[in-house]
Amino acid sequence: MTDLSSPRDRMIVALDLPDVEVALAMVRTLGDAASFYKIGMELTYAGGLPLVRRLADEGKQVFLDLKLHDIPHTVEMATARLAHLGATYLTVHAYPQTLAAAHRGREGSPLRILGVTILTSMTEADVTEAGYRGSVAELVSLRARQAETARIDGIVCSAADITALRGDVSAGFEIVTPGIRPGGSAIGDQKRVMTPAEAIRAGANRLVIGRPIIAAEDPRGMAQRIVEEIANA
Repeated sequence: MTDLSSPRDRMIVALDLPDVEVALAMVRTLGDAASFYKIGMELTYAGGLPLVRRLADEGKQVFLDLKLHDIPHTVEMATARLAHLGATYLTVHAYPQTLAAAHRGREGSPLRILGVTILTSMTEADVTEAGYRGSVAELVSLRARQAETARIDGIVCSAADITALRGDVSAGFEIVTPGIRPGGSAIGDQKRVMTPAEAIRAGANRLVIGRPIIAAEDPRGMAQRIVEEIANA
């Protein structure tokens, strides 16, 4: 597991922004209030992959949230290409073939793979409509166990699922949690959310927080407030 001794390093700021220049401006605004950043599909498709190396060279950590899922060969080769950009984490969908392919693709690099279980925007009704059998909790538990069997480093799941999961996986298995909303924040399209303190107490290793920070009137002040909340939890 990567170092969790610093509360600041347990907060991953989601750079869900339209282009690289806007993202870099946010990084500069946050300064030393943040040290870990998420680059997702929106920014990647706007030319954000070189930003991974740039941030890494500046001493930042990067969570590359691409949720890869394809035939095994494609996932393995894509992971191998991404493994040397300097990111700390890469996400793939937590299906057994995909997990195994990503594990092979990152061989020889320090890149850590996280399996995405059930998106935090999905409710029980959404899962049923999509054709899955079982509840959200049952599916998350199954995918977590499959990820650990595949020798993946951890999973991405809702904070609401953590308590039940901790008995299913080993202590060193990482749980990264999106859908975090400080008290008073709008939940947007997230359905299963918690505050930073609640998620840390539930057992999350790292928290992914986007709009509450990047859309705040004072992003740096909000980031500092969240880090304090994590430290006090």
